Amino acid sequence: MSRHLHLDASPPIHRGMMRLDRDAFRKTIPLLAARVQPSKTNTVLKAQPMKRAVIDLPKVRTVVPDPSNPGGDRFLLLNASNETDLSPETFQFLTHETNGLVSYTLELTYDYWTADEILHAILPENILEGSPSGFAMTGHLAHMNLNDEYIPYKHIIGQVILDKNKHVKTVVNKLDSINTEFRFFEMELLAGEPNYVVEHHESDCRFTFDFTKVYWNSRLHTEHDRIISQFSPEDVVVDVFAGVGPFAIPAAKKGCGVLANDLNPESAKYLTKNAEDNRVTDFVRAYCEDGRDFIRAAVARVYDYPFAPYVRPPVSRTQQDKERRKARKLAAEGVIVDAASTANPLRQRISHFVMNLPDSAIQFLGAFRGILSDPSRNLSEAYQTMPIVHCHCFTRELEFEAADRDIRNRVEEQLGATLKEYELHLVRSVAPNKEMYCISFRIPHQVAFL
Repeated sequence: MSRHLHLDASPPIHRGMMRLDRDAFRKTIPLLAARVQPSKTNTVLKAQPMKRAVIDLPKVRTVVPDPSNPGGDRFLLLNASNETDLSPETFQFLTHETNGLVSYTLELTYDYWTADEILHAILPENILEGSPSGFAMTGHLAHMNLNDEYIPYKHIIGQVILDKNKHVKTVVNKLDSINTEFRFFEMELLAGEPNYVVEHHESDCRFTFDFTKVYWNSRLHTEHDRIISQFSPEDVVVDVFAGVGPFAIPAAKKGCGVLANDLNPESAKYLTKNAEDNRVTDFVRAYCEDGRDFIRAAVARVYDYPFAPYVRPPVSRTQQDKERRKARKLAAEGVIVDAASTANPLRQRISHFVMNLPDSAIQFLGAFRGILSDPSRNLSEAYQTMPIVHCHCFTRELEFEAADRDIRNRVEEQLGATLKEYELHLVRSVAPNKEMYCISFRIPHQVAFL
């Protein structure tokens, strides 16, 4: 029966290390190696007696050159440190098919081990569970949320994360404090460059912003795409709490007209830049206003200064030929097609409101009361279909039915009306007793025309 030697490739233990010493993470593992002619290497490797006899360690090559004669025999590294570790069948096969067995020293260094393995060798045993090797990536910046027990080791944790992730240039830790007005997290530098202006790619768009001055959550990528998928290119979208544009910019690239607002001047600044960088300035109008004031002004702004008609991208030659044949057929049947009458109209009507400020967005819903009650404009004709509101929010209710009741009641209280139809979507769990939802509904007619 084959014998199996367990090769201990774990890093050296240095519990409580506070300053990273990479040279302390070196390990030598004595092995046996079989001398094999280069032409016979594959045959030996695939032979049945060699099954489980060859070393199997991540990132370690099983066949290496002879250090003393690189152009000669190859060394086939074995899962054994001496001959007695080999089964009789394997030993007999190697005796006949190779040029003998030699001792080989496998050397592992700091670069070999993963961040998680290094941190498990450094941190005290009582806090190893849940070792903080995970992080969220935004551009070149990795941001962590370290629990209190890891704070004494925060800088060495940051350095290990920096070392082990080649695309990371800056590592920060989010602090418990949050800017109460603009809702972005305070943070501290753990390792790397103090460069907080990042370039982040999402939804086929490029976003630039100062991570220390605006709110951004990479975990919401899926939610951004989910909402944007509900927009048609012809729509006008109003983004009440737009941030730097994770909803607004992709919607504009889709063809939508977008009114985008954020109270934070830094967010509004980068929103404008991102519209320019993504070449959608004709589709995005940026504002820096209070959310309630912005909601109340949005309808008149779009009605008085409508967006240009949506123009489809150039179609293929095949599609053009198909449309010409259709036009000739209609002409032959006596149908007169007036190009002017079929042109898309100016976009004066808002189709969607996005309210992604889950901590307090529900409190802004009262601004929709009477939003279409304007005798100076013919809004009843323009708004035969009410706009849809996508309002993000938090709840402490963990059961869906209880969360549904809690969110619906709060929304109806602000609107002053009952919601007959709505959709409630669980976005993600924020904390053990806190969930993020998005409730989507059409503004009730009696609310809009109050």
